[in-house]
Amino acid sequence: MLIKFSRLLLILGLILSAGTMFAQKGVEDGSKYGHGEDSIRCLKNLSLYNEYYKQKNYSDALTYWQQAFDECPKSTSNIYKHGENMYKALLDKAKDPAKKEEYYKKLMQIYDQRIKYFGNSRKYPTPYIIGKKAIAMLKYKGNDPAVVKEAFTMLDDAIKQRGVKTQDAVLLTFFTASINRFKEGDLDAEAVVGNYNTVTQILDKKIASLSGDKKEKAQAIKEIIDKMFATSGVASCENIEKIFGPQLSQRETDKDWLERINHLLARNDCEESQLFFKTSELLYKIEPSASSAYGLFKMNLKTQHMDKAMEYCKEAINLEQNPQEKSRFLTKLALLYLSEKKYPEVKATALKALALDPKNGAAYILIGKAYAATAKNYGKDAFEHSTVYWAAVDKFIKAKKVDPEVADEAQQLINIYSAHFPNKEDIFFQKDVNISGTYHIGGWINETTKVREKK
Repeated sequence: MLIKFSRLLLILGLILSAGTMFAQKGVEDGSKYGHGEDSIRCLKNLSLYNEYYKQKNYSDALTYWQQAFDECPKSTSNIYKHGENMYKALLDKAKDPAKKEEYYKKLMQIYDQRIKYFGNSRKYPTPYIIGKKAIAMLKYKGNDPAVVKEAFTMLDDAIKQRGVKTQDAVLLTFFTASINRFKEGDLDAEAVVGNYNTVTQILDKKIASLSGDKKEKAQAIKEIIDKMFATSGVASCENIEKIFGPQLSQRETDKDWLERINHLLARNDCEESQLFFKTSELLYKIEPSASSAYGLFKMNLKTQHMDKAMEYCKEAINLEQNPQEKSRFLTKLALLYLSEKKYPEVKATALKALALDPKNGAAYILIGKAYAATAKNYGKDAFEHSTVYWAAVDKFIKAKKVDPEVADEAQQLINIYSAHFPNKEDIFFQKDVNISGTYHIGGWINETTKVREKK
């Protein structure tokens, strides 16, 4: 046993001595950890810094992190992720300008070295890293015009390369920078409109493909961008027409351009715009799409060609892939049915819209209006007529609850139709009907509602 242990020590000694003779750092030979004694030192530094890092003891962690960063830069991408976090924390706390500059330069070095050694990562390739670097540049050097311009170009390039895989933070930062540069006179209105169209189209595709928290985050980012654009001073229909209208004659067969402008006009409630109608017609000739069909629906609606309007609206619904947009188109179809007094169809169509977007308050309002419109035809007497208003008001209350954008209209309708509730005496003389009890309305309405008296 002693002999075997002595032999083991001898072998280990030979390995270590050989390692010392042929020691080479990973940065020198292109390996992950280096060789010989250097590989042992690399693994030790990685382990030690990681332990301190997990404890958020960055001052001790950085001693060992720096050696791993310098000597074995290909060992793990965690070197760069952790280094980024540590130097951002130092920058956020630093008061001394010289120290802040030192930390900033190191942070930039971290991004650059990550690109050098891990830029070919499938999940986090170079454009992903460039996006992160540009955001950091704007955060810590946002008052330097030269840095802002450089970071802006980097964000633009990252988005062009990554497309729908672009980080939400990059899209938001890019558009925020677009608005800021526009306000400072460094970017014209056309560029801002184009950038808005680019980021919102990417977000629309993301929202359509995601679910859960990621979907909600993308939707929240899009809402922020929409609000920024609406208050930017470049979002008016008149401005969009002025910028892009003169380009139409040269772009009549440019499908991508037509789609971009058509979506932009629709998204900003410019659906009565002549440019919207023209781009819709041209797009439909090239290739029917939800957007172009919807544009032709709006055009025929304006000219009172109702059959054609309904035909194009249904086609837009069939072609649309985005659930929220499809819900919006279904709501428009339900409104058409309401105008033609096809009340069961109003309800069926609005329910389809709500299945796609439960926060579509306009769909609830249409159901309520359909109920109210048929109240006098329901039942055999005035009391039964009035019960339908309970169900109608239920829908207006629901609309107000789920959708702040229709809250004012919903409240007005609640006030109007609550006045048609039966009075206390009428309820008293009804068999099996009690105040605050439930009441079922049959037929196509088929709702169980709450008994209420007129106030």
